[in-house]
Amino acid sequence: LPALAVQTKLVARIQANIAKGRESGNTVVLVEHPPVYTTGMRTRVYSEDEERRLRALGAGFVRTNRGGLITFHGPGQLVAYPILNLRDFAPEAATRKSLLGMKWYINTLEQIIIDMCHDYGITGTRSPHTGVWVGNNKICAMGVHNSNLVTSHGLALNCSTDLAWFGHIVPCGIQGAGVTSISQELNDHVTPEEVSEKFLDKFSLAFQCECKTLLSDEEPIL
Repeated sequence: LPALAVQTKLVARIQANIAKGRESGNTVVLVEHPPVYTTGMRTRVYSEDEERRLRALGAGFVRTNRGGLITFHGPGQLVAYPILNLRDFAPEAATRKSLLGMKWYINTLEQIIIDMCHDYGITGTRSPHTGVWVGNNKICAMGVHNSNLVTSHGLALNCSTDLAWFGHIVPCGIQGAGVTSISQELNDHVTPEEVSEKFLDKFSLAFQCECKTLLSDEEPIL
């Protein structure tokens, strides 16, 4: 199934489990997309002509309900979609208000990537814009959705991404900013496969959980 359909199915299952008093069944989906441009909730910013222009480059174009503006996903990029019931993870004070819970959640995701960058000898930082930056270049984009404290969408970390794809858009709608990748910063080829295990280790530590790799015939449990 396309990633968006998988997320929708997992969100619905968590909401059903919550309603029935069952364990949530939290899941982290890791994917590496074929070339595709995605937009956030403000989809009217991007006309049908703009969609056709980007599709003509050989990429897909998907309008989603996540936060943020336009970005690119493609080979060489680690995309993580945590589908989580934040009540299982966020401090009680944060879950009392949805906005506080989401602020804690995004801050935690950013810190995971900052810590990962540090392990590679890269100085990742926050900025007034969501995501993780190396100087004025974004290395990890983030756009999430919240449905009654059940999350979807997530983050996209450039590992060995062909950054030329970003040259056809204003990434995340931020004028004057650039993009970078782990490979570009290290002048070495670092793949999503190499990074994914590190990401799951950091994720487990930050969310105080155990991540189990699942087979296709298993029920997802975090």
